[in-house]
Amino acid sequence: MKIRLAVAVLLLALAVPADANAAHYVIEINHMAFGPAPTHLKVGDTIEWKNLDIFRHTATARTGEFNVDLLPGTKAQVTLAKPGTINVFCRFHPTMKVRLDVASP
Repeated sequence: MKIRLAVAVLLLALAVPADANAAHYVIEINHMAFGPAPTHLKVGDTIEWKNLDIFRHTATARTGEFNVDLLPGTKAQVTLAKPGTINVFCRFHPTMKVRLDVASP
């Protein structure tokens, strides 16, 4: 009986998200530009990059936190892992930039 209870508690703990307060944001890419960066970003939040443009783009963090390749009409997600400023650009169009300011949780 104790083993079943321990297993049930373990499974429940694994099913609960690590940060129940984490937020989900969408940054759209359109007309050769990133949409505005969300305010109040924090570690654990998720950003969905959505390419609405007719061109292939990337969302590439200059410091290497992530590098998302987005064909036209696709989307991808990244979870912010550490606090600080993340300068993001498109590898194919380096003048496309957005700055993410990430706070501690």
